[in-house]
Amino acid sequence: MDHYMRIQAAIDYVEEHLTEELPITDIAAQAHFSAFHFQRLFQAICGFGVQEYVRKRRLSEAAVLLQDSSKNILEIAVLYQYQSQEAFTRAFEKRFGMTPGKFRKSDVPLVYQPKMDFLTFRLKDKGEMKMNKPTIMMLDEILIMGRSFRTSLQDEIYFEEIPEFYHEFGRNHDFMRIPDKAAPDMSYGISCNFDDDGSFSFVVGEAVNKITDQVPEGFVTMTLPAGKYAEFKVHGSADQSQNIRRYIYGTWLPSSNYERREGPDFEVTDVCNSRYPEQMKMNIYIPLKS
Repeated sequence: MDHYMRIQAAIDYVEEHLTEELPITDIAAQAHFSAFHFQRLFQAICGFGVQEYVRKRRLSEAAVLLQDSSKNILEIAVLYQYQSQEAFTRAFEKRFGMTPGKFRKSDVPLVYQPKMDFLTFRLKDKGEMKMNKPTIMMLDEILIMGRSFRTSLQDEIYFEEIPEFYHEFGRNHDFMRIPDKAAPDMSYGISCNFDDDGSFSFVVGEAVNKITDQVPEGFVTMTLPAGKYAEFKVHGSADQSQNIRRYIYGTWLPSSNYERREGPDFEVTDVCNSRYPEQMKMNIYIPLKS
């Protein structure tokens, strides 16, 4: 079963359980993905998150009940997993621009969120990006020393927070504190330690020849696993690197014959030949199952 069919199975599960609690782990399990990877794929393909989709679907179905049933507003709110009528009213008004009570008395048409059909994504040519195919390669393990912080997939805030973390790393001259560098002037950015809620760690650092007990205060060490990787080259703006990440998870990976392996993905920036944000020279590596 391909990626799109697996995601559709999760969507079908959501539809069958809209009036029940829907933990992200249960939804992702229907697609046989980890919760984090499922959210990353879904967001890259759709442009919005899984929980936002669930919320839009519940509010759309609630709107139908407001028009087509005699249930009171509190009953509908509780049915679609809102803890109070007030919380439901706030969410409904934010989504549709009017309160449930006003909508029930009006004949104003609303723009509902329909059930998504992921098979249409597989069949249509999105024409999103023209880029070279990745190089599939085997890499030896890489020892890393650097600094780490937590960010999140939610609302793609990591696209804002990661560049700032790079800048902080440079402003503080943290790169000068890394001993025994294996590849000077090559900066590593590593996504790892993924959690079900969409949060993850991002490590900025450099490759080292060995890891000793003399780790600078506030630094972390890690090992990038050996194995098969897809290498994507980025020679362009910082925005292009973000768009390529969307392309990888939203188009290339679901349409390829490859399956992402568990573990970190990472980027390597040629610091001396890059100029942020206009001209970046970077390679992005995605771990693949053999």
